[in-house]
Amino acid sequence: MAAVDIRDNLLGISWVDSSWIPILNNGSVLDYFSERSNPFYDRTCNNEVVKMQRMTLEHLNQMVGVEYILLHAQEPILFIIRKQQRQSPTQVIPLADYYIIAGVIYQAPDLGSVINSRVLTAVHGIQSAFEEAMSYCRYHPSKGYWWHFKDQEEREKAKPKAKKKEEPSSIFQRQRVDALLLDLRQKFPPKFVQQKLGEKPIPVDQIKKEPEPAPEAVKQEEKETVKNAQQSAGAKGPPEKRMRLQ
Repeated sequence: MAAVDIRDNLLGISWVDSSWIPILNNGSVLDYFSERSNPFYDRTCNNEVVKMQRMTLEHLNQMVGVEYILLHAQEPILFIIRKQQRQSPTQVIPLADYYIIAGVIYQAPDLGSVINSRVLTAVHGIQSAFEEAMSYCRYHPSKGYWWHFKDQEEREKAKPKAKKKEEPSSIFQRQRVDALLLDLRQKFPPKFVQQKLGEKPIPVDQIKKEPEPAPEAVKQEEKETVKNAQQSAGAKGPPEKRMRLQ
């Protein structure tokens, strides 16, 4: 039952028997691989039949079914064993490859598993990058979107704090303030006036006002200007008469 449960994910497991490691060679590696505790070994294969009948491995070429062969050997470190389906003495279909490194047995992944693993790794990395990028994204209705990084906080803390410049007021605000100031000036007139820049303000009462001309003098000046205009018009004389051409 344990072997059936493990078969679903053979690419993620390994198997080793330390008692066989000192005596591993080309002749004993298949016997090592055919141990009953090895989850990669299929006990219904032709190798098990040959072993029970005490025949040599050469009889595998005359049989039909699943078998294991030694594909490559590099003693005492590396051995590669292939699982294949034999259909005739000259025709076989590879099913899986296993490699033994320092006595530890692994199943070699097929091309589809390698591509699938690489794609999943790449997608996981991209997804992690997007999630981290989204954690630095900020939004405010008045400012919109911007990036806020952790390094930026440290730099801002290290920099000396500078005074923030006040934003200029709008035209509406300036006009409204001017209107309010004018209204206050009319209600509460100033008691001191600074005539020139840099001079000391003086009370309004001390400012010398020019005397206003009397109304009779104004009328007399108007009469004199009218007489002068009439005299200048009379000195010019009547306009000359010109002859009309018939």
